[in-house]
Amino acid sequence: MMSAVVSAADVRRSRVRLFIVTMLFLFTTVNYADRATLSIAGPALSKELHLDPVAMGWIFSAFGWSYVVAQVPGGWLLDRYGSRLVYAFSIIVWSLFTMMQGWVGFFSAGAAIVVLFALRLLVGVAEAPSFPANARIVAAWFPGNERGTASAFFNSGQYFATVIFAPLMGWIAHDYGWRYVFFVMGGLGVVMGLAWIKTVYGPKEHPSINEAEFGYIKDGGALVDLDAPKDERAPDSGPKWDHIRQLLSNRMMLGVYLGQYCINTLTYFFLTWFPVYLVKERGLSILQAGFVATLPALCGFIGGVLGGIISDAILRKSGSLTMARKIPIVGGMLLSMSIIACNYVEGQALVVGFMALAFFGKGIGALGWAVVSDTSPKEAGGVSGGLFNSFGNLSSITTPIVIGYILAATGSFNGALVFVGLNALVAAFAYLVIVGKIERVVLKRSS
Repeated sequence: MMSAVVSAADVRRSRVRLFIVTMLFLFTTVNYADRATLSIAGPALSKELHLDPVAMGWIFSAFGWSYVVAQVPGGWLLDRYGSRLVYAFSIIVWSLFTMMQGWVGFFSAGAAIVVLFALRLLVGVAEAPSFPANARIVAAWFPGNERGTASAFFNSGQYFATVIFAPLMGWIAHDYGWRYVFFVMGGLGVVMGLAWIKTVYGPKEHPSINEAEFGYIKDGGALVDLDAPKDERAPDSGPKWDHIRQLLSNRMMLGVYLGQYCINTLTYFFLTWFPVYLVKERGLSILQAGFVATLPALCGFIGGVLGGIISDAILRKSGSLTMARKIPIVGGMLLSMSIIACNYVEGQALVVGFMALAFFGKGIGALGWAVVSDTSPKEAGGVSGGLFNSFGNLSSITTPIVIGYILAATGSFNGALVFVGLNALVAAFAYLVIVGKIERVVLKRSS
């Protein structure tokens, strides 16, 4: 009966899911802006605290250590308590820890380094549930033929964060000092966390959804019961340790994990060392770097949205989920290798142009979260997203450290850009050779 209602009243279908994905986009934007605060404040902060490149590399990596370790526990919390409340708690807590980083300047140099490292660890723990929650919410709110675009749209917030906030944070650091970068961004996050509690609900609970939209997303494969109240769930529902074992023994998922690790290497170069590259290798001021960084970020944003649109268009035309996801990912990663060309040009315009091309390709290929929404088993969506993000964000640890050592050894970013470009090549290989057919994982019941 619901299908009949939908087909007869398609014009009257509500569009609450568009509001939901817009909220995910906004929160992802703030999420990545908070991660990037240290890269914008980094040049002035490192000068004040007398930090060398290796020390800065380790401090950049602090977020990644705890973020990776907390992924599976964060996913378990999502599967156990639902996306809405866990995400709200996550937003508010990570924003408070971001604000507190502005106070490290009041400590002596040695103590400031320890406190800053500790606070970055705590931000990583608090942010851990955010992206698995995004994937769960998209799986609950969007039918299969819209999931690629929705996932690409919220994921593109990582680039939009730089477009909007890099100039703002650069101006704040230049005119008011690096401490205020943390104060302003942390305060904004707390406000948005409170807004989340008031506006975001699951499909069954949202006051504005009508029967036409609910029927449309449910018939299209949306997991509308994902966050059903506890009394509506099966007694043995919820994540199990055996679910983790089964996911880790699945070849498709292992290929996806490797691909995401390599794709995120580009992301974390951009979030950590890119502003330093512009200042120290290309001679820009920190204010100029904040504005220059917006062009590659804007291209990444455009590529991100375009990648989702292309993927869903291929799915509608071919009916093949595998082709729809792999073609943009592989093509985008090969295009991202253009970052290596920055080593062979001198003009700032050419450097920024090749960076923009690389991040446009990275945006097109950044469909990993769509793949998670497509493949995660219903009973372990949060854990599946947590595993995916754990492997993917190992690069948040390795990328800043490896680049720090490359700089210390060579005094140049040339080797660092080759390192980043080769990771894009490995990502393309992972999806072409290892992943195989993309389909939802069906878990076996443990005896």
